[in-house]
Amino acid sequence: MLRHLLKQGHEVRVISYDRSYAALHQEFDCLEIEGLHIVSHDNKVNGLQTVLHNLRRGRKAWQRNKVLAKLFDEFAPDVVITDFEPATAWLAMLRKVPLISLDNQHRLRYMKFRAPAPLLIEKWLTQLIIALMIPRPNVALATSLVLGDSTNPRTRIFPPIVRQEVLDLVPTDKEFHLVYVTSAFETLIKALKSFPDRTFHVYGHHEDSQDQNIRYRAFSGQAFLDDLANCKSVIATAGFTLISEAMCLRKPYLALPMQGQFEQQINAIFLERAGCGQNARRASVETLQTFFAKHEDFKHTLHEYNTSLQESGFAQYGGSAIKATLDSLLANNFVLTPPGADHAHSDSARKSV
Repeated sequence: MLRHLLKQGHEVRVISYDRSYAALHQEFDCLEIEGLHIVSHDNKVNGLQTVLHNLRRGRKAWQRNKVLAKLFDEFAPDVVITDFEPATAWLAMLRKVPLISLDNQHRLRYMKFRAPAPLLIEKWLTQLIIALMIPRPNVALATSLVLGDSTNPRTRIFPPIVRQEVLDLVPTDKEFHLVYVTSAFETLIKALKSFPDRTFHVYGHHEDSQDQNIRYRAFSGQAFLDDLANCKSVIATAGFTLISEAMCLRKPYLALPMQGQFEQQINAIFLERAGCGQNARRASVETLQTFFAKHEDFKHTLHEYNTSLQESGFAQYGGSAIKATLDSLLANNFVLTPPGADHAHSDSARKSV
């Protein structure tokens, strides 16, 4: 999306942190700030440790936000486009600058969907947290694994956007499974060792090493993409981006949503509803056996899913529909036109954060 905006002639400043900053600042004019972090253990959110960890980083965050406010005022953007980054979103509200959200979180707030009864309280709390983190945007462009109706005329729902580096991959099925975890997940590692006839490439756990049938791999962007393209399946937490990339590459996905994180639980539910993978509540030997037994069924459904996405009028994963809508918004003073009418291109460049 950044590349598209620049190609259209807009002037853009990027605000980011952590791994996103590391990936973006080499290509774009990017300011690093402090962001919120979730602390987990064995795939469960630790609420107290999460709060304490972020409080300890509060002073540095305050200092970086002062730098951000100064940049914001000097740059004087015409519009702020936020991928669920709250600092720029609140500056937009305080400075009365139009705000466009472009993320998958706002589908949880503005898309009609069914959540299981045990998750209804978490759904309400998550919608409240989203509203507190991001003030009401002028327009919400929300991505979702499963398409649905929006709850208001300011919101449009789109299929996931997949980065060009993934779209350029040529997938194959080699005899290993890609495993991605964001912190220690010993229950899963123990279960994987119960399948000595299968090989697992595990990211996010250790540096490069090998233990029986498990090859631990230090995170490397290109190595990870190569493994994603060539793996037999993906076993990971239920992050939206990785699920989207796996579905694009037609890789069956065993989702292990982080307990206590509603978004991941909904991602896993949507994945299973689409028939493209399994929503697992426990990382057990039985769970893995069920997943491996359904591998070919998932492959078949993934083929049907990708075919139907193309036939629905959306360019598969490339984001052409959302780009056309964004172009129309920038050309028409941030007014969302009816679906199918997003063909306008801006005659004047905008300044975006």
